[in-house]
Amino acid sequence: MTDASMFEFEEKYRALGYRAVCGCDEAGAGPLAGPVYAAAVILPPDADIPGLNDSKKLTERKREQLFPVIQQTAIAWAVARVEAEEIDATDILSARMKAMQLAMDALSIRPDFALIDGNRDKGRTAAIVTPHELIVQGDSRSASIAAASILAKVSRDQWMVETAKEYPQYQFEKHKGYGTKLHYDLLRAYGPSPIHRRSFLKNL
Repeated sequence: MTDASMFEFEEKYRALGYRAVCGCDEAGAGPLAGPVYAAAVILPPDADIPGLNDSKKLTERKREQLFPVIQQTAIAWAVARVEAEEIDATDILSARMKAMQLAMDALSIRPDFALIDGNRDKGRTAAIVTPHELIVQGDSRSASIAAASILAKVSRDQWMVETAKEYPQYQFEKHKGYGTKLHYDLLRAYGPSPIHRRSFLKNL
């Protein structure tokens, strides 16, 4: 059973009259390469997703198992991304905010309230415009944010694995674009690819 306390925020806003409360989270703020992804999820009040938790606290295998369960259980879900080129042209905070708002805008049911992971809701060039509450560590405190964190993380990882076929020399399937020793070694050997975030590579 999903821990009942994970629905505390969703129930709070439903009790205030909001009809479509979504959770929203992003994945991939820190990597040196690839897009930042975000997902938005509206769960039914009786959702039961055993093992649901912050994506960072789950194994890769568990996240991949939960991915279709969340999709099938959700009333609505959507995933969006902002490319590395735009991250460089703006900044990562703005890109994160834009990706989250894009995910919410893509939901088949328009959310009238959003639960947003973290403590930021605007960057220099983008902001969350859906009525919302910011929840620090929301991905371990809200079921819908936890669900969104898993959809965003798995979607991004899948994209990086696919893209590894296009740029095999960087071994993206192993590090998913994060700044591991292997990744830095390969960057020094081959230089940046078209999907690397140039603004993140100033220390090379």
